[in-house]
Amino acid sequence: MSKEIKRVVVVGGGSAGWLTAGIIAAEFSPRKENRIQVILIESPDVPTIGVGEGTWPTMRTTLQQIGLSETDFFRSCNASFKQGSKFVGWRDGGGNDAYYHPFTLPAGYGDVNVHAVWRSTFPDKEFSEAMCLQTIICEKGLGPKQHTMPEFAGALNYGYHLDAAKFVELLKGHCTRKLGVEHILDNVININSAPNGDISSLTTQSSGSLAGDIFIDCTGSASLLLGQHFKIPFLEQSKYSINDRAIAAQIPYGDESHPIASATISTAQSAGWVWDIALSNRRGTGYVYSSAHISDEAAELEFRKYLALSIGHKAAESLPARQLTFNAGYRQKFWQKNCVAVGMSAGFIEPLEASALALVELGANMIRDELSVSHAEIDIIAKRFNSVFTYRWEKIIEFLKLHYVLTKRTDSDYWKDVVHPDSIPDKLKELLAIWKYRSPNHNDFLHAEEVFPSASYQYILYGMGFETNTLGNERASDNIQAGIYTAKQAMNNAAKYIAHLQPNRELLSNIYSFGMQKI
Repeated sequence: MSKEIKRVVVVGGGSAGWLTAGIIAAEFSPRKENRIQVILIESPDVPTIGVGEGTWPTMRTTLQQIGLSETDFFRSCNASFKQGSKFVGWRDGGGNDAYYHPFTLPAGYGDVNVHAVWRSTFPDKEFSEAMCLQTIICEKGLGPKQHTMPEFAGALNYGYHLDAAKFVELLKGHCTRKLGVEHILDNVININSAPNGDISSLTTQSSGSLAGDIFIDCTGSASLLLGQHFKIPFLEQSKYSINDRAIAAQIPYGDESHPIASATISTAQSAGWVWDIALSNRRGTGYVYSSAHISDEAAELEFRKYLALSIGHKAAESLPARQLTFNAGYRQKFWQKNCVAVGMSAGFIEPLEASALALVELGANMIRDELSVSHAEIDIIAKRFNSVFTYRWEKIIEFLKLHYVLTKRTDSDYWKDVVHPDSIPDKLKELLAIWKYRSPNHNDFLHAEEVFPSASYQYILYGMGFETNTLGNERASDNIQAGIYTAKQAMNNAAKYIAHLQPNRELLSNIYSFGMQKI
């Protein structure tokens, strides 16, 4: 009889490690008759990077499933509501160059051809503005719900902006106190192999030998287990994603009444883009750029010039900032023998669209769902996991590249290079050719659980000014009249939403003071 899986060892902390530990422990620990012990070991000498501060709406489900209170989450992590992303200056750099990628689906999505409805009825409006009232809500700085609503419920779809370091501390406390995760603070000094090539145990500096059945590599870009021990190659993707640097800074609000933005604001620069994330107590900002197109010194000057627009030249000059480097790419495999990588140990592209934490959730969820009761099925699970996540990494690269490839900017070598045909993945080229004659739909994507649905592609395509020419062929399935009614009804409801939803600052203040209804 094959040996049962009873001990899962997560190596590395941070958001990836603690989310993974929590997702698995919440599934198995409470059921004592089928309990799987989850152990997390992290080095006391490796600090949390703490830059990724945006999530997808999937995080609401994750927090709920692991048993965290949403009210406690907001209070502990200086969190705020994220309702999507706003892109400024990406099309042509002109004065009116801005569009949204909201989290709420277009009106009638799945039932009507939303592109056909937009072009026939609202051609003078931005696609997201015409087909999704969340764009209006974001522009007005309103929240997606009322504080009297139950936790994790919203009038509109939402994710979060959060303080990554405080999020890790919240997860750590919850996992160890509520979910039974054993926490070991120590350095791994050796990885010991079994005769069949599996990892049998880890030798630690102070805690002795640590045995396990499944080992999850959450050691970041070091990839201690999958990369260094198993020698799984890193597949560089800089051909398609040329950004490799970032400079980050945190900006306190000038006063407690400062408005809080409802979306991540991504503003194009000469050699990349700046993220601007509004938390309850500060803004998290950073310039993502290509070192082949601008020096670190010039990038910092450009970044501080951006900051000066909102906080003044003197404050921008004195603000502490830190430099970060990264390589775009992912591992050839993500699961080898009894080891699986989650987070940056599996790969990283760039922080655009906050895909990093979404991939952590997807990875941890699949491990949880596919975790076999014996070692016999591990090879089958590994094969399936590798196939699914190779597909997901390819799709993320294609989707992020879509933000660049349609630009009309020619004001720097950077913007000229990002549209070069050689920098566009072949599958994306094929899709762009198809989308000239029809809008993105479910046939373009193979998985029921895509990282980015076809609606996301529509928001970016048409936000960037892409033209789809259907050759005048209206189909019965377009349901244009029904779509027009649905879209107009949604827009007519905008006044009601505006009247009843509070500004983000006020909403968060009420949550901190009164909390939300428990489910």
